[in-house]
Amino acid sequence: MACASFRFYAELNDFLPSHRKEMKIAHIFTERASIKDMIESLGIPHPEVDGIEVNGISVDFSYIVQDGDIIDVYPISTTDRGTSTISVRPKPLTIIRFVLDIHLGKLVTSLRLLGFDTLYQNDYEDKELAHISSTQNRILLTRDRGLLMRSVVKYGYYVRNTDPPKQIVEVMQRFDLYKRISPFQRCLRCNGLLESVTKELIVNQLPETVKLYNHEFHRCQNCNKIYWKGSHYERLQQFLDLVVGNK
Repeated sequence: MACASFRFYAELNDFLPSHRKEMKIAHIFTERASIKDMIESLGIPHPEVDGIEVNGISVDFSYIVQDGDIIDVYPISTTDRGTSTISVRPKPLTIIRFVLDIHLGKLVTSLRLLGFDTLYQNDYEDKELAHISSTQNRILLTRDRGLLMRSVVKYGYYVRNTDPPKQIVEVMQRFDLYKRISPFQRCLRCNGLLESVTKELIVNQLPETVKLYNHEFHRCQNCNKIYWKGSHYERLQQFLDLVVGNK
């Protein structure tokens, strides 16, 4: 029987029970295991980890834990990484795209409104979500830590907040997305890109009041849904102002 000591920093403690937060954890083990597997056995999804030190020396996920090891684990967003020089997270994405699980339906609308390529279906199974994230290099956003622990997931994040307005602010801050905002460019229903369209081409699809008072229209290139600046536009603009104000 062997024992290693773990210490998790900053928001990695979100995954620990209250009696284990911000303290050294004595972990007893009997079988040979990689440090990645052992970290996840303690409840921490690997996409949330940036740096790992064992006895003061930086290691990667392949390190095999030894009896007596003193292990410090650092999250991605913290500036305190000790002396760790090896980052276990993959290279930053140049193009930010998302795929979301069933628990984050309202967050989908917010991300699309801000212009972010966001896939979502309420019938995606966990295996399919992990596959999409892996093969398309999409950031997997979820409220299911077990989903993040799937080995194929490279880019992922556990959304802490349960309140949708707070969720979008959390994600914007976590991934520093404010300079990437491009609002009203995507279809809120299907994620397709919008294109400008003349009234003459769609006039038969418009309500009478819309025909009279609106002259600027956009249509989804994917599902053909039509958008115009109706009463909802002001509410959406207020939402955008709120999100940007929480920068």
